[in-house]
Amino acid sequence: MITNAMQEKLKQYFQSIRKPVVIEASLDSSAASAQLKQLLLALKASSDKIALSFDGNDTRKPSFSIRQPKSVDQCSAGPAWTDNDLRFAAIPLGHEFSSLVLALLWAGDHPPKVSEAQIEQIKSLMGSYRFEVYMSLSCHNCPDVVQALSLMALINPSIRTVIIDGALFQDEVEARKIMAVPSIYLNGQWFGSGRMSLEEILAKLDQPGVSGHIEALLQRKPYDLLVIGGGPAGVSAAIYAARKGIRTGLLADRLGGQLNDTMAIENFISMPSTDGPRLSSALGDHLRVYQVDVMTFDRAKRLIASPRPGGWNEIELESGARLKARSVVISTGARWRQLGVPGEDQYRGRGVAYCPHCDGPLFKGKRVAVVGGGNSGVEAAIDLAGLAAEVTLLEFAPNLKADAVLIDRLQSLQNVSVITKAKISEIEGEDSVVTGLSYLDLGEGLEQRIALEAVFVQIGLVPNTDWLKGTLALNAQGEIIVDAKGQTSLQGVFAAGDVTTVPFKQIIIAAGEGAKAALGAFDDLIRGHPGDALNAAQTEASFVYEGDAARPQAANVVGPDSQPKALLRAA
Repeated sequence: MITNAMQEKLKQYFQSIRKPVVIEASLDSSAASAQLKQLLLALKASSDKIALSFDGNDTRKPSFSIRQPKSVDQCSAGPAWTDNDLRFAAIPLGHEFSSLVLALLWAGDHPPKVSEAQIEQIKSLMGSYRFEVYMSLSCHNCPDVVQALSLMALINPSIRTVIIDGALFQDEVEARKIMAVPSIYLNGQWFGSGRMSLEEILAKLDQPGVSGHIEALLQRKPYDLLVIGGGPAGVSAAIYAARKGIRTGLLADRLGGQLNDTMAIENFISMPSTDGPRLSSALGDHLRVYQVDVMTFDRAKRLIASPRPGGWNEIELESGARLKARSVVISTGARWRQLGVPGEDQYRGRGVAYCPHCDGPLFKGKRVAVVGGGNSGVEAAIDLAGLAAEVTLLEFAPNLKADAVLIDRLQSLQNVSVITKAKISEIEGEDSVVTGLSYLDLGEGLEQRIALEAVFVQIGLVPNTDWLKGTLALNAQGEIIVDAKGQTSLQGVFAAGDVTTVPFKQIIIAAGEGAKAALGAFDDLIRGHPGDALNAAQTEASFVYEGDAARPQAANVVGPDSQPKALLRAA
Protein backbone atom coordinates (compact mmCIF):
# COMPACT_ATOMS: atom_id res chain seq x y z
CA MET A 1 0.00 0.00 0.00
CA ILE A 2 2.75 2.45 1.01
CA THR A 3 5.97 1.81 -0.89
CA ASN A 4 9.40 2.47 0.58
CA ALA A 5 9.77 5.50 -1.69
CA MET A 6 6.45 6.92 -0.50
CA GLN A 7 7.44 6.25 3.12
CA GLU A 8 10.58 8.32 2.68
CA LYS A 9 8.57 11.15 1.12
CA LEU A 10 6.11 11.05 4.01
CA LYS A 11 8.96 11.35 6.48
CA GLN A 12 10.15 14.46 4.65
CA TYR A 13 6.69 16.03 4.56
CA PHE A 14 5.93 15.20 8.18
CA GLN A 15 9.01 17.08 9.32
CA SER A 16 6.72 20.09 9.03
CA ILE A 17 4.50 18.74 11.83
CA ARG A 18 5.23 20.99 14.81
CA LYS A 19 2.76 19.67 17.39
CA PRO A 20 1.70 16.12 18.30
CA VAL A 21 -1.22 14.59 16.39
CA VAL A 22 -3.42 11.70 17.53
CA ILE A 23 -5.10 9.24 15.16
CA GLU A 24 -7.83 7.17 16.82
CA ALA A 25 -9.16 4.29 14.71
CA SER A 26 -12.46 2.42 14.93
CA LEU A 27 -12.03 -0.99 13.29
CA ASP A 28 -13.78 -4.32 12.96
CA SER A 29 -12.77 -7.69 11.54
CA SER A 30 -13.36 -6.74 7.89
CA ALA A 31 -10.74 -6.73 5.15
CA ALA A 32 -11.25 -2.98 4.78
CA SER A 33 -10.36 -2.47 8.45
CA ALA A 34 -7.21 -4.53 8.00
CA GLN A 35 -6.25 -2.38 5.01
CA LEU A 36 -6.87 0.83 6.95
CA LYS A 37 -4.82 -0.44 9.90
CA GLN A 38 -1.90 -1.08 7.56
CA LEU A 39 -2.14 2.48 6.20
CA LEU A 40 -2.33 4.06 9.66
CA LEU A 41 0.67 2.08 10.90
CA ALA A 42 2.66 3.39 7.92
CA LEU A 43 1.65 6.96 8.79
CA LYS A 44 2.68 6.50 12.42
CA ALA A 45 6.05 5.11 11.33
CA SER A 46 6.64 8.28 9.29
CA SER A 47 6.72 10.70 12.24
CA ASP A 48 7.42 10.53 15.96
CA LYS A 49 4.79 13.26 16.42
CA ILE A 50 1.95 10.99 15.28
CA ALA A 51 0.34 8.86 18.01
CA LEU A 52 -1.97 5.99 17.04
CA SER A 53 -4.80 4.43 19.03
CA PHE A 54 -7.15 1.59 18.10
CA ASP A 55 -9.58 2.26 20.94
CA GLY A 56 -12.21 4.10 18.91
CA ASN A 57 -15.84 3.02 19.03
CA ASP A 58 -17.40 5.04 16.23
CA THR A 59 -20.41 3.41 14.58
CA ARG A 60 -18.79 3.71 11.15
CA LYS A 61 -16.14 1.01 10.80
CA PRO A 62 -13.55 1.31 9.46
CA SER A 63 -12.92 4.97 10.29
CA PHE A 64 -10.46 7.15 12.16
CA SER A 65 -10.34 10.62 13.68
CA ILE A 66 -7.50 13.16 13.55
CA ARG A 67 -7.09 15.37 16.60
CA GLN A 68 -4.55 17.14 18.78
CA PRO A 69 -3.90 15.93 22.34
CA LYS A 70 -4.49 18.45 25.10
CA SER A 71 -0.92 17.96 26.22
CA VAL A 72 2.06 15.90 25.15
CA ASP A 73 1.93 13.83 28.36
CA GLN A 74 -1.63 12.72 27.64
CA CYS A 75 -0.91 11.21 24.21
CA SER A 76 -1.10 7.63 25.53
CA ALA A 77 -3.43 8.21 28.47
CA GLY A 78 -6.77 7.76 26.76
CA PRO A 79 -9.05 10.10 24.84
CA ALA A 80 -7.73 13.43 26.10
CA TRP A 81 -8.03 15.23 22.80
CA THR A 82 -8.97 18.72 21.85
CA ASP A 83 -12.55 19.41 20.75
CA ASN A 84 -11.57 19.57 17.07
CA ASP A 85 -13.32 16.74 15.23
CA LEU A 86 -12.29 15.44 11.81
CA ARG A 87 -13.06 11.85 10.82
CA PHE A 88 -12.35 9.79 7.72
CA ALA A 89 -14.81 6.93 7.19
CA ALA A 90 -12.61 5.83 4.34
CA ILE A 91 -9.26 4.41 3.38
CA PRO A 92 -8.06 7.70 1.86
CA LEU A 93 -5.89 6.68 -1.03
CA GLY A 94 -6.23 7.76 -4.66
CA HIS A 95 -7.03 11.45 -4.98
CA GLU A 96 -7.74 11.69 -1.26
CA PHE A 97 -4.25 10.69 -0.12
CA SER A 98 -3.23 14.34 -0.45
CA SER A 99 -6.24 15.28 1.69
CA LEU A 100 -5.09 12.89 4.42
CA VAL A 101 -1.51 14.17 4.39
CA LEU A 102 -2.64 17.79 4.48
CA ALA A 103 -5.04 17.08 7.36
CA LEU A 104 -2.19 15.61 9.42
CA LEU A 105 0.04 18.58 8.63
CA TRP A 106 -2.67 21.09 9.55
CA ALA A 107 -3.50 19.21 12.76
CA GLY A 108 0.22 19.34 13.53
CA ASP A 109 0.19 23.16 13.29
CA HIS A 110 1.62 23.46 9.79
CA PRO A 111 0.03 26.61 8.33
CA PRO A 112 -2.49 26.08 5.50
CA LYS A 113 -2.22 27.99 2.24
CA VAL A 114 -5.26 30.17 2.87
CA SER A 115 -5.51 33.82 3.80
CA GLU A 116 -5.64 35.10 7.37
CA ALA A 117 -9.02 36.62 6.53
CA GLN A 118 -10.40 33.17 5.64
CA ILE A 119 -8.99 31.66 8.84
CA GLU A 120 -10.64 34.39 10.89
CA GLN A 121 -13.90 33.86 9.01
CA ILE A 122 -13.80 30.14 9.86
CA LYS A 123 -13.06 30.87 13.52
CA SER A 124 -15.92 33.36 13.71
CA LEU A 125 -18.61 30.86 12.64
CA MET A 126 -21.00 30.38 15.55
CA GLY A 127 -23.35 27.48 16.23
CA SER A 128 -22.97 23.77 15.57
CA TYR A 129 -21.99 22.44 12.14
CA ARG A 130 -21.94 18.69 11.47
CA PHE A 131 -20.77 18.03 7.92
CA GLU A 132 -20.92 14.66 6.16
CA VAL A 133 -19.13 14.52 2.81
CA TYR A 134 -19.74 11.55 0.52
CA MET A 135 -16.92 11.09 -1.97
CA SER A 136 -15.21 8.44 -4.09
CA LEU A 137 -11.48 7.80 -4.21
CA SER A 138 -11.44 8.16 -8.01
CA CYS A 139 -13.20 11.54 -7.91
CA HIS A 140 -10.97 14.43 -8.90
CA ASN A 141 -13.64 16.97 -7.93
CA CYS A 142 -13.83 15.74 -4.34
CA PRO A 143 -10.46 16.79 -2.82
CA ASP A 144 -11.31 20.51 -2.92
CA VAL A 145 -14.42 19.91 -0.81
CA VAL A 146 -12.74 17.34 1.45
CA GLN A 147 -9.78 19.59 2.15
CA ALA A 148 -11.88 22.71 2.74
CA LEU A 149 -14.18 21.02 5.26
CA SER A 150 -11.26 19.18 6.90
CA LEU A 151 -9.49 22.48 7.47
CA MET A 152 -12.64 24.04 8.88
CA ALA A 153 -13.06 21.19 11.38
CA LEU A 154 -9.45 21.54 12.53
CA ILE A 155 -9.73 25.32 12.98
CA ASN A 156 -13.16 25.70 14.61
CA PRO A 157 -14.23 23.35 17.46
CA SER A 158 -17.90 23.92 16.63
CA ILE A 159 -17.42 22.26 13.21
CA ARG A 160 -17.39 18.47 12.84
CA THR A 161 -16.53 16.91 9.49
CA VAL A 162 -16.87 13.27 8.47
CA ILE A 163 -15.42 12.20 5.11
CA ILE A 164 -17.28 9.11 3.84
CA ASP A 165 -16.23 6.85 0.97
CA GLY A 166 -19.49 6.09 -0.83
CA ALA A 167 -18.13 2.82 -2.20
CA LEU A 168 -17.22 1.67 1.33
CA PHE A 169 -20.56 2.66 2.90
CA GLN A 170 -22.98 1.85 0.09
CA ASP A 171 -25.87 1.30 2.52
CA GLU A 172 -25.75 5.01 3.42
CA VAL A 173 -25.44 6.00 -0.22
CA GLU A 174 -28.52 3.98 -1.14
CA ALA A 175 -30.52 5.18 1.86
CA ARG A 176 -29.84 8.81 0.96
CA LYS A 177 -30.12 8.13 -2.79
CA ILE A 178 -26.72 9.67 -3.44
CA MET A 179 -25.75 9.28 -7.08
CA ALA A 180 -23.12 11.99 -7.49
CA VAL A 181 -20.03 12.98 -5.57
CA PRO A 182 -19.05 14.98 -3.73
CA SER A 183 -22.37 15.29 -1.89
CA ILE A 184 -22.43 17.35 1.29
CA TYR A 185 -24.88 17.17 4.19
CA LEU A 186 -24.99 19.71 7.01
CA ASN A 187 -26.70 18.70 10.26
CA GLY A 188 -28.45 15.88 8.41
CA GLN A 189 -29.78 18.07 5.58
CA TRP A 190 -28.51 18.32 2.01
CA PHE A 191 -26.08 21.25 1.71
CA GLY A 192 -24.65 20.98 -1.80
CA SER A 193 -22.95 18.77 -4.37
CA GLY A 194 -20.15 19.04 -6.89
CA ARG A 195 -16.89 20.89 -6.60
CA MET A 196 -17.01 23.71 -4.05
CA SER A 197 -14.15 25.90 -2.93
CA LEU A 198 -13.52 27.06 0.62
CA GLU A 199 -14.74 30.50 -0.42
CA GLU A 200 -18.02 29.11 -1.73
CA ILE A 201 -18.65 27.04 1.41
CA LEU A 202 -17.94 30.00 3.67
CA ALA A 203 -20.20 32.20 1.57
CA LYS A 204 -23.11 29.78 2.05
CA LEU A 205 -22.51 29.74 5.81
CA ASP A 206 -21.57 33.35 6.38
CA GLN A 207 -23.33 35.98 4.29
CA PRO A 208 -21.22 38.87 5.68
CA GLY A 209 -18.28 37.09 4.07
CA VAL A 210 -19.92 37.63 0.67
CA SER A 211 -20.27 41.34 1.24
CA GLY A 212 -16.66 41.47 2.38
CA HIS A 213 -15.63 39.68 -0.81
CA ILE A 214 -17.51 42.21 -2.94
CA GLU A 215 -16.00 45.11 -1.02
CA ALA A 216 -12.51 43.67 -1.57
CA LEU A 217 -13.14 43.43 -5.32
CA LEU A 218 -14.42 47.00 -5.46
CA GLN A 219 -11.13 48.16 -3.95
CA ARG A 220 -9.09 46.55 -6.72
CA LYS A 221 -7.11 49.05 -8.81
CA PRO A 222 -7.45 48.83 -12.61
CA TYR A 223 -5.28 46.27 -14.38
CA ASP A 224 -3.04 46.57 -17.39
CA LEU A 225 -4.26 43.10 -18.35
CA LEU A 226 -7.08 41.06 -16.82
CA VAL A 227 -7.41 37.34 -17.62
CA ILE A 228 -10.85 35.73 -17.32
CA GLY A 229 -10.49 31.98 -16.78
CA GLY A 230 -8.02 29.79 -14.90
CA GLY A 231 -7.33 26.87 -17.22
CA PRO A 232 -4.08 26.25 -19.15
CA ALA A 233 -4.80 29.18 -21.50
CA GLY A 234 -5.64 31.60 -18.69
CA VAL A 235 -2.72 30.67 -16.46
CA SER A 236 -0.32 30.85 -19.41
CA ALA A 237 -1.63 34.28 -20.39
CA ALA A 238 -1.30 35.57 -16.82
CA ILE A 239 2.28 34.30 -16.46
CA TYR A 240 3.39 35.80 -19.77
CA ALA A 241 1.76 39.11 -18.89
CA ALA A 242 3.29 39.23 -15.41
CA ARG A 243 6.73 38.52 -16.87
CA LYS A 244 6.35 41.75 -18.82
CA GLY A 245 6.03 43.59 -15.51
CA ILE A 246 2.53 44.90 -16.16
CA ARG A 247 -0.21 44.84 -13.52
CA THR A 248 -1.98 41.52 -14.11
CA GLY A 249 -5.14 40.03 -12.63
CA LEU A 250 -6.76 36.63 -13.09
CA LEU A 251 -10.42 35.88 -12.34
CA ALA A 252 -11.43 32.19 -12.24
CA ASP A 253 -14.01 29.83 -10.77
CA ARG A 254 -11.20 27.37 -10.16
CA LEU A 255 -7.60 27.14 -11.21
CA GLY A 256 -7.05 24.42 -13.76
CA GLY A 257 -10.46 24.66 -15.42
CA GLN A 258 -11.32 21.50 -17.37
CA LEU A 259 -8.02 19.97 -16.29
CA ASN A 260 -9.65 19.14 -12.98
CA ASP A 261 -12.09 16.90 -14.87
CA THR A 262 -9.39 15.13 -16.89
CA MET A 263 -7.67 11.95 -15.84
CA ALA A 264 -4.82 10.38 -17.79
CA ILE A 265 -2.73 12.92 -19.76
CA GLU A 266 -0.04 11.40 -21.95
CA ASN A 267 0.41 14.02 -24.68
CA PHE A 268 1.62 17.09 -22.77
CA ILE A 269 5.16 17.48 -24.02
CA SER A 270 7.88 16.94 -21.35
CA MET A 271 5.44 14.89 -19.21
CA PRO A 272 5.11 11.32 -20.50
CA SER A 273 2.31 10.71 -18.03
CA THR A 274 0.34 12.84 -15.57
CA ASP A 275 -3.27 13.59 -14.66
CA GLY A 276 -5.46 16.67 -14.66
CA PRO A 277 -5.51 17.47 -10.92
CA ARG A 278 -1.74 17.11 -10.71
CA LEU A 279 -1.12 19.33 -13.74
CA SER A 280 -3.67 21.82 -12.39
CA SER A 281 -1.76 21.99 -9.12
CA ALA A 282 1.49 22.57 -11.02
CA LEU A 283 -0.11 25.43 -12.94
CA GLY A 284 -1.16 27.03 -9.68
CA ASP A 285 2.35 26.66 -8.23
CA HIS A 286 3.86 28.27 -11.33
CA LEU A 287 1.33 31.09 -11.26
CA ARG A 288 2.17 31.93 -7.65
CA VAL A 289 5.78 32.58 -8.60
CA TYR A 290 4.67 35.84 -10.23
CA GLN A 291 2.83 38.93 -9.10
CA VAL A 292 -0.60 37.98 -10.40
CA ASP A 293 -3.67 39.11 -8.48
CA VAL A 294 -5.70 35.88 -8.45
CA MET A 295 -9.43 36.23 -7.71
CA THR A 296 -11.65 33.18 -7.23
CA PHE A 297 -15.22 32.61 -6.08
CA ASP A 298 -16.82 34.88 -8.66
CA ARG A 299 -17.75 34.80 -12.32
CA ALA A 300 -17.80 37.28 -15.15
CA LYS A 301 -21.34 38.31 -16.03
CA ARG A 302 -20.86 40.99 -18.68
CA LEU A 303 -18.12 42.60 -20.75
CA ILE A 304 -18.44 46.36 -21.10
CA ALA A 305 -15.99 47.29 -23.82
CA SER A 306 -14.32 50.68 -23.93
CA PRO A 307 -16.07 53.01 -26.39
CA ARG A 308 -12.70 54.19 -27.71
CA PRO A 309 -9.35 52.46 -28.41
CA GLY A 310 -7.05 52.47 -25.40
CA GLY A 311 -9.85 53.17 -22.93
CA TRP A 312 -10.93 51.09 -19.97
CA ASN A 313 -12.72 47.80 -20.47
CA GLU A 314 -14.94 46.71 -17.60
CA ILE A 315 -15.93 43.25 -16.42
CA GLU A 316 -19.14 43.10 -14.41
CA LEU A 317 -19.18 40.12 -12.05
CA GLU A 318 -22.10 38.03 -10.84
CA SER A 319 -21.54 39.45 -7.35
CA GLY A 320 -22.22 42.95 -8.71
CA ALA A 321 -18.61 44.13 -8.45
CA ARG A 322 -16.77 45.52 -11.48
CA LEU A 323 -13.14 45.23 -12.52
CA LYS A 324 -11.35 47.56 -14.95
CA ALA A 325 -8.55 46.69 -17.33
CA ARG A 326 -6.89 48.26 -20.33
CA SER A 327 -6.62 44.83 -22.00
CA VAL A 328 -8.61 41.64 -21.41
CA VAL A 329 -7.82 38.01 -22.27
CA ILE A 330 -10.89 35.73 -22.22
CA SER A 331 -10.11 32.07 -21.61
CA THR A 332 -13.29 30.72 -20.06
CA GLY A 333 -13.02 27.29 -21.70
CA ALA A 334 -15.96 24.97 -22.26
CA ARG A 335 -18.40 22.75 -20.37
CA TRP A 336 -20.06 19.40 -20.94
CA ARG A 337 -22.65 19.43 -23.73
CA GLN A 338 -26.09 18.29 -22.59
CA LEU A 339 -28.52 16.01 -24.39
CA GLY A 340 -31.43 18.41 -24.00
CA VAL A 341 -34.01 15.65 -23.54
CA PRO A 342 -36.77 15.25 -20.94
CA GLY A 343 -35.47 13.90 -17.64
CA GLU A 344 -31.88 15.12 -18.03
CA ASP A 345 -32.21 18.14 -15.76
CA GLN A 346 -34.68 16.43 -13.44
CA TYR A 347 -32.35 13.51 -12.68
CA ARG A 348 -29.00 15.29 -12.78
CA GLY A 349 -27.07 14.01 -9.79
CA ARG A 350 -29.68 11.26 -9.37
CA GLY A 351 -28.40 8.97 -12.08
CA VAL A 352 -27.58 11.47 -14.81
CA ALA A 353 -23.83 12.15 -14.65
CA TYR A 354 -21.09 13.68 -16.75
CA CYS A 355 -17.98 12.37 -14.98
CA PRO A 356 -17.51 8.60 -14.98
CA HIS A 357 -14.35 8.86 -12.87
CA CYS A 358 -16.17 10.74 -10.11
CA ASP A 359 -19.54 9.01 -10.00
CA GLY A 360 -18.75 5.60 -11.51
CA PRO A 361 -17.93 3.91 -8.17
CA LEU A 362 -21.43 4.71 -6.90
CA PHE A 363 -22.89 2.35 -9.53
CA LYS A 364 -20.76 -0.69 -8.84
CA GLY A 365 -22.59 -3.83 -9.93
CA LYS A 366 -25.41 -1.88 -11.60
CA ARG A 367 -26.57 -1.22 -15.16
CA VAL A 368 -25.36 1.98 -16.79
CA ALA A 369 -25.39 3.66 -20.19
CA VAL A 370 -22.87 5.95 -21.87
CA VAL A 371 -24.11 8.35 -24.54
CA GLY A 372 -21.45 9.30 -27.08
CA GLY A 373 -19.21 7.30 -29.40
CA GLY A 374 -16.19 9.56 -29.51
CA ASN A 375 -12.99 9.08 -27.52
CA SER A 376 -14.53 10.40 -24.30
CA GLY A 377 -17.55 8.13 -24.57
CA VAL A 378 -15.60 5.00 -25.41
CA GLU A 379 -13.05 5.68 -22.67
CA ALA A 380 -15.91 6.15 -20.19
CA ALA A 381 -17.50 2.86 -21.23
CA ILE A 382 -14.17 1.05 -20.82
CA ASP A 383 -13.65 2.51 -17.34
CA LEU A 384 -17.20 1.76 -16.22
CA ALA A 385 -16.99 -1.83 -17.48
CA GLY A 386 -14.67 -2.59 -14.58
CA LEU A 387 -17.31 -1.49 -12.08
CA ALA A 388 -20.79 -1.91 -13.55
CA ALA A 389 -22.61 -5.14 -14.21
CA GLU A 390 -23.68 -3.99 -17.69
CA VAL A 391 -22.61 -1.06 -19.85
CA THR A 392 -24.53 0.07 -22.93
CA LEU A 393 -22.87 2.58 -25.25
CA LEU A 394 -25.24 4.56 -27.50
CA GLU A 395 -24.12 6.60 -30.51
CA PHE A 396 -26.24 8.72 -32.86
CA ALA A 397 -24.08 8.08 -35.94
CA PRO A 398 -23.85 4.76 -37.83
CA ASN A 399 -20.33 4.15 -36.48
CA LEU A 400 -18.27 4.95 -33.41
CA LYS A 401 -15.97 7.94 -33.88
CA ALA A 402 -13.29 7.01 -31.34
CA ASP A 403 -9.74 5.98 -32.13
CA ALA A 404 -9.39 2.42 -33.43
CA VAL A 405 -7.29 1.29 -30.46
CA LEU A 406 -10.06 2.33 -28.08
CA ILE A 407 -12.77 0.65 -30.14
CA ASP A 408 -10.75 -2.59 -30.19
CA ARG A 409 -10.42 -2.47 -26.41
CA LEU A 410 -14.14 -1.78 -26.02
CA GLN A 411 -15.13 -4.70 -28.23
CA SER A 412 -13.03 -7.06 -26.14
CA LEU A 413 -15.13 -6.43 -23.02
CA GLN A 414 -17.83 -9.01 -22.30
CA ASN A 415 -20.21 -6.75 -20.34
CA VAL A 416 -20.38 -3.93 -22.89
CA SER A 417 -22.90 -3.64 -25.72
CA VAL A 418 -22.88 -0.96 -28.44
CA ILE A 419 -25.95 0.53 -30.11
CA THR A 420 -25.46 2.88 -33.06
CA LYS A 421 -28.05 4.95 -34.93
CA ALA A 422 -29.63 5.74 -31.56
CA LYS A 423 -31.32 9.09 -30.87
CA ILE A 424 -31.97 9.58 -27.16
CA SER A 425 -35.63 10.46 -26.51
CA GLU A 426 -35.95 10.62 -22.73
CA ILE A 427 -34.27 9.72 -19.47
CA GLU A 428 -36.84 8.04 -17.25
CA GLY A 429 -37.02 7.80 -13.50
CA GLU A 430 -39.05 6.94 -10.46
CA ASP A 431 -38.84 8.10 -6.82
CA SER A 432 -36.33 10.79 -7.88
CA VAL A 433 -33.79 8.35 -9.40
CA VAL A 434 -33.07 7.12 -12.93
CA THR A 435 -34.72 3.85 -13.92
CA GLY A 436 -34.26 3.76 -17.69
CA LEU A 437 -33.58 5.41 -21.02
CA SER A 438 -35.66 5.60 -24.20
CA TYR A 439 -34.19 6.04 -27.67
CA LEU A 440 -35.31 6.03 -31.28
CA ASP A 441 -33.71 3.33 -33.42
CA LEU A 442 -32.99 5.41 -36.53
CA GLY A 443 -32.43 2.29 -38.62
CA GLU A 444 -35.73 0.58 -37.80
CA GLY A 445 -37.70 3.70 -36.88
CA LEU A 446 -38.82 2.10 -33.61
CA GLU A 447 -38.80 3.46 -30.06
CA GLN A 448 -36.74 1.32 -27.67
CA ARG A 449 -36.20 1.32 -23.89
CA ILE A 450 -33.31 0.19 -21.69
CA ALA A 451 -33.70 -0.43 -17.96
CA LEU A 452 -30.72 0.97 -16.04
CA GLU A 453 -29.62 3.00 -13.02
CA ALA A 454 -27.34 5.65 -14.54
CA VAL A 455 -26.69 7.57 -17.76
CA PHE A 456 -23.26 9.09 -18.38
CA VAL A 457 -23.39 11.84 -21.02
CA GLN A 458 -20.21 12.19 -23.12
CA ILE A 459 -21.14 14.13 -26.26
CA GLY A 460 -18.57 16.88 -26.34
CA LEU A 461 -18.20 20.41 -25.06
CA VAL A 462 -19.89 23.81 -25.37
CA PRO A 463 -17.84 27.05 -25.15
CA ASN A 464 -18.57 29.21 -22.11
CA THR A 465 -19.61 32.32 -24.02
CA ASP A 466 -23.22 32.83 -23.00
CA TRP A 467 -22.23 35.99 -21.13
CA LEU A 468 -20.59 37.41 -24.28
CA LYS A 469 -23.44 37.08 -26.77
CA GLY A 470 -24.15 40.41 -28.44
CA THR A 471 -20.77 41.80 -27.36
CA LEU A 472 -18.12 39.87 -29.28
CA ALA A 473 -18.24 38.19 -32.69
CA LEU A 474 -18.97 34.47 -32.22
CA ASN A 475 -19.26 31.68 -34.78
CA ALA A 476 -22.25 29.38 -35.15
CA GLN A 477 -20.89 27.09 -32.42
CA GLY A 478 -20.61 29.98 -29.97
CA GLU A 479 -16.81 30.13 -30.14
CA ILE A 480 -15.03 33.50 -30.01
CA ILE A 481 -13.62 34.43 -33.40
CA VAL A 482 -9.94 35.38 -33.07
CA ASP A 483 -7.13 36.32 -35.43
CA ALA A 484 -3.57 35.03 -35.50
CA LYS A 485 -2.67 37.04 -32.38
CA GLY A 486 -5.76 36.12 -30.38
CA GLN A 487 -7.42 39.48 -31.06
CA THR A 488 -11.23 39.42 -30.98
CA SER A 489 -13.64 41.72 -32.79
CA LEU A 490 -13.08 44.37 -30.07
CA GLN A 491 -9.92 46.43 -29.69
CA GLY A 492 -8.04 45.46 -26.52
CA VAL A 493 -10.00 42.26 -26.00
CA PHE A 494 -8.21 38.98 -26.72
CA ALA A 495 -9.20 35.34 -26.25
CA ALA A 496 -7.45 31.99 -26.01
CA GLY A 497 -8.05 28.28 -25.53
CA ASP A 498 -11.11 26.08 -26.01
CA VAL A 499 -13.44 29.08 -25.93
CA THR A 500 -12.12 30.26 -29.32
CA THR A 501 -12.28 29.15 -32.96
CA VAL A 502 -8.75 27.74 -32.79
CA PRO A 503 -9.01 24.10 -33.91
CA PHE A 504 -7.84 21.04 -31.97
CA LYS A 505 -8.87 21.49 -28.35
CA GLN A 506 -5.74 20.26 -26.62
CA ILE A 507 -4.08 21.30 -23.35
CA ILE A 508 -0.77 22.15 -24.95
CA ILE A 509 -2.47 24.19 -27.69
CA ALA A 510 -4.51 26.10 -25.11
CA ALA A 511 -1.35 26.94 -23.15
CA GLY A 512 0.37 28.20 -26.28
CA GLU A 513 -2.66 30.23 -27.32
CA GLY A 514 -2.76 31.83 -23.87
CA ALA A 515 0.86 32.93 -24.17
CA LYS A 516 0.19 34.27 -27.66
CA ALA A 517 -2.86 36.24 -26.54
CA ALA A 518 -0.92 37.82 -23.66
CA LEU A 519 1.91 38.81 -25.99
CA GLY A 520 -0.61 40.17 -28.47
CA ALA A 521 -2.27 42.20 -25.72
CA PHE A 522 1.09 43.56 -24.54
CA ASP A 523 2.03 44.50 -28.09
CA ASP A 524 -1.34 46.22 -28.42
CA LEU A 525 -0.75 48.19 -25.23
CA ILE A 526 2.56 49.48 -26.54
CA ARG A 527 1.47 50.26 -30.08
CA GLY A 528 -1.75 51.81 -28.89
CA HIS A 529 0.25 54.64 -27.39
CA PRO A 530 3.02 55.52 -29.88
CA GLY A 531 4.07 58.60 -27.89
CA ASP A 532 5.24 56.30 -25.13
CA ALA A 533 7.03 53.68 -27.23
CA LEU A 534 9.20 51.50 -25.01
CA ASN A 535 12.79 50.65 -25.75
CA ALA A 536 14.24 47.23 -25.13
CA ALA A 537 15.36 48.11 -21.60
CA GLN A 538 11.85 49.22 -20.67
CA THR A 539 9.85 46.26 -21.91
CA GLU A 540 9.62 44.87 -18.36
CA ALA A 541 7.99 48.10 -17.15
CA SER A 542 4.43 48.53 -16.00
CA PHE A 543 2.10 51.26 -17.16
CA VAL A 544 0.70 54.09 -15.07
CA TYR A 545 -2.54 55.35 -16.56
CA GLU A 546 -3.57 58.96 -16.26
CA GLY A 547 -6.87 59.49 -18.00
CA ASP A 548 -6.33 57.90 -21.40
CA ALA A 549 -2.56 58.46 -21.47
CA ALA A 550 -0.05 55.80 -20.53
CA ARG A 551 3.54 56.05 -19.41
CA PRO A 552 5.93 53.27 -18.33
CA GLN A 553 6.99 53.04 -14.69
CA ALA A 554 9.70 51.07 -12.91
CA ALA A 555 9.48 47.32 -13.35
CA ASN A 556 7.60 45.30 -10.77
CA VAL A 557 9.70 43.00 -8.69
CA VAL A 558 8.63 39.43 -9.39
CA GLY A 559 9.83 36.32 -7.69
CA PRO A 560 8.83 33.24 -5.71
CA ASP A 561 6.38 33.78 -2.88
CA SER A 562 6.93 32.34 0.56
CA GLN A 563 4.11 29.82 0.49
CA PRO A 564 5.03 26.11 0.40
CA LYS A 565 4.40 24.12 -2.73
CA ALA A 566 1.75 21.42 -2.95
CA LEU A 567 2.73 18.79 -0.45
CA LEU A 568 1.69 15.54 -2.03
CA ARG A 569 -0.21 14.64 -5.17
CA ALA A 570 0.06 10.87 -5.44
CA ALA A 571 -1.01 7.60 -3.92
